[in-house]
Amino acid sequence: MARSVCRIVFPARRAKPDGRKVESLFFVNSGPHRTIPSLAAPLLALLSTTLLCIPGRAQAPILPPRHAPPTNVTVDGSEAMFTTMCALHAAGFEQDVSTAGWHPLRARLREQLLQQRGPAVEALRQFYKEHELADPGDTLSRYVWFGLVSGPAPQFKPIVRRDELPPDVIALEGFGDILADYYKEQKIGQLWKQVQPAYDKEIARLHDAISRIVFVANGYLREIQNSADPRTFAIVVEPMVGRITNVRNSGDRYAIILSGSQDVPLDVVRHAYLHFLLDPLPLRYSHVVAAKRPLLDYAARAPRLPVELRDEFSAFFAECLVRAVELRLKRASPGERDAALQLADADGYVLERPLFAMLASFEKSEPSMTLYFPDLVRPIDTSAEMKRLDRVTFAAADPAPDSNDPSKREITRIRRNLPGTVPNDPDALTALNEGEKQIAEKNPRAAEAAFQKVLARYPEQARARYGLGLVAMLEGDPAKAQEVFGRLVNGEHAATNDPMVLAWSHVYLGRIYEGNGQRDRAKQEFQAALDVPNGPEPARLAAQRGLQAPGGSRKASEHP
Repeated sequence: MARSVCRIVFPARRAKPDGRKVESLFFVNSGPHRTIPSLAAPLLALLSTTLLCIPGRAQAPILPPRHAPPTNVTVDGSEAMFTTMCALHAAGFEQDVSTAGWHPLRARLREQLLQQRGPAVEALRQFYKEHELADPGDTLSRYVWFGLVSGPAPQFKPIVRRDELPPDVIALEGFGDILADYYKEQKIGQLWKQVQPAYDKEIARLHDAISRIVFVANGYLREIQNSADPRTFAIVVEPMVGRITNVRNSGDRYAIILSGSQDVPLDVVRHAYLHFLLDPLPLRYSHVVAAKRPLLDYAARAPRLPVELRDEFSAFFAECLVRAVELRLKRASPGERDAALQLADADGYVLERPLFAMLASFEKSEPSMTLYFPDLVRPIDTSAEMKRLDRVTFAAADPAPDSNDPSKREITRIRRNLPGTVPNDPDALTALNEGEKQIAEKNPRAAEAAFQKVLARYPEQARARYGLGLVAMLEGDPAKAQEVFGRLVNGEHAATNDPMVLAWSHVYLGRIYEGNGQRDRAKQEFQAALDVPNGPEPARLAAQRGLQAPGGSRKASEHP
């Protein structure tokens, strides 16, 4: 029996892993015998209605895209996760906990799994005993991570490099071989096929709600998902994990594990999906958001602000932006809005209020959030916000949660920071921002003065050097621009720690070579831009257009 998987896509013909072609629309069920009905018309109507209700949006009909690519959002079960959870229960996890309130499948299988016998089961139980932690939630966390990064049965090899594995998985060294033996001995593959109806029922039940979340969020932010993007957002349906909602982020892979309880945690899913869309922006534009970092010093004093946000500004900024977007989407009354913003300040999310205000301008603009983001951030007056925060009283800390009940805990994310070269110097950051502003206003002389101010203190600062390359392009001096960008992509001064600078420098070099009639060299630079790890999506798109046709890399008003 084939597994069914829901994938949120636009109309497109797509190759399946086995080579089959499937005509897909929104959610697709990949099983040949069971399909989830398409909701194209209702969802497009819903998207149209939602967007028309957003302040500042034009009153125009939303037409379905004819050849838009699939998104990277899936809703599915996972044989690796199922096998891992079966092994965990067979080893004795929560064996003395009442099954009241459990998903019927989990309650039924626990008793069956505890009765399993065999050499592989005994090895599994010994391993579990040796690696069990005092906190059941921490124990569960390790095995959830293992299930997420494991490849297909029967080997369950990691799908990421060892240096990308979460620490929780590294702590389970050797578990993969034990799990593979357990899978074969206890015929878990057959059990997985037997439980498919329960998983298909849960996947179908999530269909409408997840579709709405994805389309409304993408519509508001004006983002179109690219199926070639390595970043993925997976909703894994797994009743065996319990009533807990797990939200995980490891690098480019975002995942939520839903237990299949009656109530779909829509707010949690929406919050996680907005993080998927918005998390890369503070890292990509780190020099822009860094000028607002003094506000974190105020926020860090708030007892309710999570510890993991107090020393990681990009994560703190992303959290405030996600919360601000959520509040805009709720279309709350003035009273509800003011109460929500007051609570945000009291809890330490002090950037939510100014970002909420700046989103009003975004709603009246045209670019996607990915392109508009610097213009969203720069107008925030840091000094004025600091004065405002002097008058804010932070709320007292909440009581500690019951850590002994893993079903009530929400396990969140591991982040991988993108590299950067921005100095932790307010004056230099101000000058970098001023230079970029002058570039946007096509004022090369003022931009050059700002970038030179940075270089006087930091002679090899990559973004300032890159700014001088843009100045040369504005002044119609391709020879000088080629010299600057060439230095940023080759040799000891290459911007290898700044993906934005490196990728765009390759793109501009490609355009210069193209202008000189050197098409082959131009294509090499465009390909090099595509090969930059964690390069910004606009640069990738520009490089792809450059490879496709001479002059194709150029687009009006396009610059990072």
